[in-house]
Amino acid sequence: MCGIVGYIGDQQAYPILIRGLHRLEYRGYDSAGVSLISEKGDLNIYKAKGKVAALEESCKSQDLTGTIGIAHTRWATHGEPNQVNAHPHYSESRNLALVHNGIIENYKSLRTQLEEYGMTFASETDTEVLVQLIEYVKKDHNCDLFTAVQLALNYVVGAYAIAILEKDHPDQLVCARKGSPLVIGVSKKADGRTEFFLGSDATPIVEYTNQVVYLQDGEIAIMDRTGRLEIVDLKSTPQTPKMATLQLNLDQIEKGGFPHFMLKEIWEQPNALRNCIRGRINPANKDIILTGVLDHKERFLNCRRIIICACGTSWHSALIGKYFIEEACQIPVEVEYASEFRYRNPVILPDDIVIAVSQSGETADTLAAIELAKEKGAFLYGICNVIGSSIPRATDSGTYLHVGPEIGVASTKAFTGQVITLSMLGLAIAKVRKSLSDEMYHMLVEELYKIPDKMQWTLENNKDIDKFAERFTYCKNFLYLGRGYNYPVALEGALKLKEISYIHAEGYPAAEMKHGPIALVDAEMPVVVIAPKRGMYDKIVSNIQEIKSRGGKIISVVTEGDVTVKGMSDYTFTIPDTRDCYVPLLAVIPLQLLSYYVAVTKGCNVDQPRNLAKSVTVE
Repeated sequence: MCGIVGYIGDQQAYPILIRGLHRLEYRGYDSAGVSLISEKGDLNIYKAKGKVAALEESCKSQDLTGTIGIAHTRWATHGEPNQVNAHPHYSESRNLALVHNGIIENYKSLRTQLEEYGMTFASETDTEVLVQLIEYVKKDHNCDLFTAVQLALNYVVGAYAIAILEKDHPDQLVCARKGSPLVIGVSKKADGRTEFFLGSDATPIVEYTNQVVYLQDGEIAIMDRTGRLEIVDLKSTPQTPKMATLQLNLDQIEKGGFPHFMLKEIWEQPNALRNCIRGRINPANKDIILTGVLDHKERFLNCRRIIICACGTSWHSALIGKYFIEEACQIPVEVEYASEFRYRNPVILPDDIVIAVSQSGETADTLAAIELAKEKGAFLYGICNVIGSSIPRATDSGTYLHVGPEIGVASTKAFTGQVITLSMLGLAIAKVRKSLSDEMYHMLVEELYKIPDKMQWTLENNKDIDKFAERFTYCKNFLYLGRGYNYPVALEGALKLKEISYIHAEGYPAAEMKHGPIALVDAEMPVVVIAPKRGMYDKIVSNIQEIKSRGGKIISVVTEGDVTVKGMSDYTFTIPDTRDCYVPLLAVIPLQLLSYYVAVTKGCNVDQPRNLAKSVTVE
């Protein structure tokens, strides 16, 4: 997972590229680099280990002129994070410079072959192999760069998004993608001139234009100063650029006065979920309208099984979706880690529905799972947040979250957006299959519509979390417990703490505590228990008593007005009452805040936790 920025036009490129890297730094922050063709005609590369700020510092005394350039922020896959392995990479002649997001799986064999041809390498990366290959093909076929890129990529196995400059042709920028996203921004000025912007996603582009072209898999594009944008596939077939309008504005990708994107996105959840359900829940009729289901009613009516594929936080939301859909629709639902599903030989039948859940819509394992299911004839339904991403294009139908861009690496509003979308999907399917009584259906729709307001209440009434979070910074381990719908919430709460505070945490079904984890409980072990006054409340009370008798510290999430669990707990978070199936949407919020404030107190970088990237677009 890396961030790519590019520009060609009449403005100085460096400030545009650096601003773009800052916007993409959530995608990678091991190292950063920039390449410019200067006003003198030199092809310069500057790079530094660490964050984009380190690159800026190292560039202060350099020639930063030029109106064309590419830049990169790295999350290391091949080669340790250092200046040598940072992108961009030169070709051997230093006539080409290239940035790359992805993994070239056959880079070792390509490197060996190029070394046999006499080429030498400066880095450990697969990316340098790619730029050397392109230069070799260019010389061997005596062709232009655009053709050389096309020919070279036919030898490549793996995933890539690339942008490449050529010193001898400073008026053109070439890019290509397969398996990793790439967006081209187009800005036509009043005097007829055209600027092109390039990004791994739209965040570095939205400041300059809302007109974009999403490059498709296997496509290569060339942009030049005349306003030419030409796209072909790997077989030289011309492709017509399809212009799209960004549904994104600059305010959405700024912090808006919050110290971190994560905290901003936690507090955005009520409005984000209002946007998610707008036009889909009719509060007057207490009805759900999902066109992704209505347009394919027969498939949902006749399906015998649903398989949900996801990774990470999306897997936790999928597990909640499983519980809801099985209960509401009486259809068996399996939840699969996409990374495991794709490497098995799973039994998939033509009357199955496979749902892919991904915030970015670019998760490599989830995309591969979709392709596997497609080969076996299943109906594919996508749930993701990023409009125009790969999953919506690869599926038969689906639903966008519409919760706005999520910049913080640790997912918050995308998780709740996925849960509420899966709830709406379950209700829409139940309506088609008539698996719920009208009374129950309307009651569930009505309560779901109230959830954003109850989320706002939860945020407003748990403002003191920061005051006691510092008491847990010494902890080495946490245990999170929940039953039924709240077991996935326990998993998600534990994951958030691990991701951003680096404290080991595990989520368990509360009833499983006695099957091993209780051996860990002592006075130094905080135990977070999700204990709403719903469902198996009495059994949760018993679990808490068992923990207390062993000296464990109890942090509980309870329903407003609860006195029993609150009286047994050392610390308590309160949520409003709601149906069992919707408790996760409220209970997760104090757990997000707890993780955030523990991490902040420890001095961790919550928006850019070590070793993690926002979405995993490579294996």
